Amino acid sequence: MGVMKMKRFAFRICVLLALAAVVTAVPAFSQVTVIFTRHAEKAATPLKDPPLTEAGKQRAAALASMLADSGVDAIYTTELQRTQQTAAPLAARVRVKPTALPAKDTAALVHAIRARHSGVVVVVGHSNTLPDIISALGGPQLDISDSQYDNLFVLTVGTSQSSLLRLHYGDASPVSATSTHDGMNMPPKN
Repeated sequence: MGVMKMKRFAFRICVLLALAAVVTAVPAFSQVTVIFTRHAEKAATPLKDPPLTEAGKQRAAALASMLADSGVDAIYTTELQRTQQTAAPLAARVRVKPTALPAKDTAALVHAIRARHSGVVVVVGHSNTLPDIISALGGPQLDISDSQYDNLFVLTVGTSQSSLLRLHYGDASPVSATSTHDGMNMPPKN
């Protein structure tokens, strides 16, 4: 009987060592991909919470088409209808219910994204809030002019480093004379 107990004990040790080897072989690195866009074109009225224009609805449809197969598993908007309407076609297409957070509470959004260990998140925000959110997640300082609706920023948030890719989608936004080069705070290249 003593030999059987020893064999079981040795077997359990081997299983534990094998599990430990597998766990240490799996990389501890995790990353979240966050896709940021400003809400699509908005109507001039009402001033407080305008809806999307027809051009904005077309841009929202283009966003849904572009990101449909990107593995989106979370969508964040603000409480304002223009961000919710921009996200709605994508949410319907990928079957993810958007989470609306107050536009002024960027800390809550940053916390929610930082709490994730992996996945693809879409954030539909505003020209005056997205730069702070991107920066808080380790991205560069940005400037998004009020006339730009076609920016798409893809931020890969890693445990030690983040990287940002800037794309455009839908119809091109007019170039603002007051915006910095490419909407980012960096000198133009010659």
